[in-house]
Amino acid sequence: MKQLQQLQDALVSLRLSEASKELPAILAKAEKEQVSYLSFLQTLGDYERGKRDEKNMEKRLKLASFPSITPLETFNLEEQESLSRKEFNQLKELAWVEQLFNVILLGPPGVGKTHLAVGLGLEAIQMGYKVSFISMGELVHTLKTLDITRKSQTRIKRMKDSHLVIIDDLMYAAMDPREANLFFQLVNDLYNHSSIILTSNSSPKEWTEPLGDVVVATAILDRLIHRAEIISFVDDSHRMKNRRRIFNGESVQK
Repeated sequence: MKQLQQLQDALVSLRLSEASKELPAILAKAEKEQVSYLSFLQTLGDYERGKRDEKNMEKRLKLASFPSITPLETFNLEEQESLSRKEFNQLKELAWVEQLFNVILLGPPGVGKTHLAVGLGLEAIQMGYKVSFISMGELVHTLKTLDITRKSQTRIKRMKDSHLVIIDDLMYAAMDPREANLFFQLVNDLYNHSSIILTSNSSPKEWTEPLGDVVVATAILDRLIHRAEIISFVDDSHRMKNRRRIFNGESVQK
């Protein structure tokens, strides 16, 4: 037992704490099954790596700041005539993240834009990418307080360090000239460095008004749309279709 404890301590000193904790069980199983030394070491190493991957994914998920967890498996593709199964699968494969493409999701409220954006973000996290989610309202507040609070500075830095940035309800909130310029700087920093998913109720040609500056708006649009897939959802709101009613306690669609 002393030798086992010494080995566990050695593993901890090598920063293999998960392997150290599981060592007695792995060792007992190896002795019972009479596995080779190589197989024993591989099992020990795989366990440590698996636990680290699990913790890293949990950390990435927490830092992403998703408003809710809406995986792609629950996205109703049948309701979206604007997106084919092939296109959906291409988005899910995330090759476009490596190619620094942006995805712009347009359409009225309730058609599933945010659901799809978060679902793609979850897929990215599972594949090891760093993801940041922020609503336009939060982003405007963060830019407004950038020189005042460390929290805002940390939020922007995290976005710039992400492989994928999701901005929800783009141009929902108006910006003053200073905020518009800071937004341009953020987009410019992400350009050629990260992929962006945008959701918006309005089309790009309507984004100039909230920014209040044609020159800044044009510069932002140039960078957002240079490498981008634009998907326009025109279907009725799925929240309206599937809303629950007071009188019968059921959704509209049976």
